[in-house]
Amino acid sequence: MKRKPNYHKQIIALLEDLCKTYPEYNMGRHLSTALDGYGEAWGLPDKEFVFLLEKYKTRMELDIPHIADNEELDQILREGMDLDSLFKEEDNEEY
Repeated sequence: MKRKPNYHKQIIALLEDLCKTYPEYNMGRHLSTALDGYGEAWGLPDKEFVFLLEKYKTRMELDIPHIADNEELDQILREGMDLDSLFKEEDNEEY
């Protein structure tokens, strides 16, 4: 006889793993992001909840920060605030 999956234990294990892997995010952020777009969570079946948490965890694992450090971000912002000099440099290079 095949045992019925214990979705409650799977949900708790997934949430514990998310908290260990991403301690900078609180539980509310994990839950609201995982359930985003689902709609009303009141009648959410446990099996579907496990699926949504696994999907969210996979997205988190695949997400790669686009800007590695603040210095690079600061440089981009400084250049963006001084667009006139960028255009002047381009005009000087054309001639």
